Amino acid sequence: MTTTILIVPPFSTLCNAAFALRREVFVWEQKVPEAEENDADDLTATHFVAIAAGEVVGTLRLLDKPEHIKIGRVAVRHAFRGQGIAKAMIHAAMAHARQAGRNRFYLTAQSDKLGFYERLGFAAFGPEFIDGGMPHRAMRSYDHESARLTD
Repeated sequence: MTTTILIVPPFSTLCNAAFALRREVFVWEQKVPEAEENDADDLTATHFVAIAAGEVVGTLRLLDKPEHIKIGRVAVRHAFRGQGIAKAMIHAAMAHARQAGRNRFYLTAQSDKLGFYERLGFAAFGPEFIDGGMPHRAMRSYDHESARLTD
């Protein structure tokens, strides 16, 4: 199956489909309070979507901070997990940021997803904390060029 990764403007039709997917994954599936899932950062973020089988099946956003690019709200529809979609989105998003001269990346990962992000070149730091009712760890990557992009 072919997957296409696109950058979409906030509140465009495809971005609204991404917001619906985030609600499906984070609010309905993972029970994150909806008030915590939606925030003002969506207005200024760079939004990415993965399209497969004619629908938005994955999404993430980038926040351009002075000290780093923050990757967040990574979500893949349940039926499409395990097919490399999140990896492809993260790779595309980091490549996009590197084209703008940015190579410092930060994210907060659900603790059970640490291995996935480690395989993409991220390293956890600091203590575990609760976000959206689930344990998380902060992670960073400064040298994506040498990261292994394998699952």
